[in-house]
Amino acid sequence: MSEMEKFRAEVRAFLEAHCPPSQRQPIIREEQIWAGKKTQFPSEDARQWFEAMRDKGWTAPEWPTEYGGGGLTPEQARILQKEMARMNCRPPLYDMGLWMLGPALLAYGNDAQKATHIPRIVRGEARWAQGYSEPSAGSDLASLKTRADDHGDYFVVNGTKIWTTRADVADWIFCLVRTDPEATKQQGISFLLIDMESEGVSTAPIQLISGESEFCQTFFDNVKVPKDNLVGELNEGWAVAKELLKHERKLMGTMESITEKVDVGLVELAREHLAFDENNKLSDRELRQGIARHLMNDEAMASLNERMFHEFKAGKSDPRLPMLVKHLGTSELQRKDELILRILGNQGLSWESDRTSPNIHRMVRNWAYNKAHTIAGGTSEIQLNIIAKRALGLPDQ
Repeated sequence: MSEMEKFRAEVRAFLEAHCPPSQRQPIIREEQIWAGKKTQFPSEDARQWFEAMRDKGWTAPEWPTEYGGGGLTPEQARILQKEMARMNCRPPLYDMGLWMLGPALLAYGNDAQKATHIPRIVRGEARWAQGYSEPSAGSDLASLKTRADDHGDYFVVNGTKIWTTRADVADWIFCLVRTDPEATKQQGISFLLIDMESEGVSTAPIQLISGESEFCQTFFDNVKVPKDNLVGELNEGWAVAKELLKHERKLMGTMESITEKVDVGLVELAREHLAFDENNKLSDRELRQGIARHLMNDEAMASLNERMFHEFKAGKSDPRLPMLVKHLGTSELQRKDELILRILGNQGLSWESDRTSPNIHRMVRNWAYNKAHTIAGGTSEIQLNIIAKRALGLPDQ
């Protein structure tokens, strides 16, 4: 037995022993386990599953063991991911610290910042929010106006951030702030970590089309931030921001793997709601083609991810390929949602929960919620510009 086969057997044994049957079900939003002081577990099974993965370091399987991570190689982490998917294990922990801030801190944080924050992220002890976009700085993020003025041992931050997901329950927020108002755009931006309990921080919820209010506007009114919370060099925060965005876009490209799931196959859903002809084919030819196209695109995305993994493992990564993932993944997720609504027909007008069809309610709400994914992490238009310039080398004009 090879080392990897032995490791796979160990993973399977661990998951069988520690993942309760209730945690081998498609995740729903109400039962996600988010990090932070306000964490509430939906069940004792959920708590046990989280604690087992936390203690193993597998909430962050590839992070260094010195910070509480799993210390796995990319190949080992891939095996863990596939075995969890095979058993339909739920993600043990949700947090922007895991998905975005942690990798950026490992790359740009100093020793004290990594020692302070990385273990708390791994253990789910702090929930993080993202302070990037502003009311007048969305796609043109570098035009942000939130300021951090130098006051000796600390900065004083004033301004506002928008679309700060669940900042109202977050413990910390990582922010891009302007520290040199005279510099041009990216040159005067710094990256700060701000405690949400600091005096002068407040939030206001934003109502969404899905009926939820998980987005907030966050306000900073003369907030004192110690200079120890500056990540990277002063006025060089754009480099940290780009590192973080790289991980955010990767996350957005595979968003369906961590967001709420309704266990739905398009073909099975079509059989349940639509007519098939005497040859066992879906009568609606256009819809049949749309489903087939989605299934092929889904397979192509899986192949692309597999290719990127093996190229990385061989040390021959093509830096252009990851640029495609966010745009392709989020666009395909929305196409799948549109196909689901076409299959459901009039039932796709359902908005309120119904005891007879709770999955339909969730599918419709997901259709509305997932509209955000081609905006969050960089709009599709911005992504296409990046692909055109950096991947394809096309001229500006």
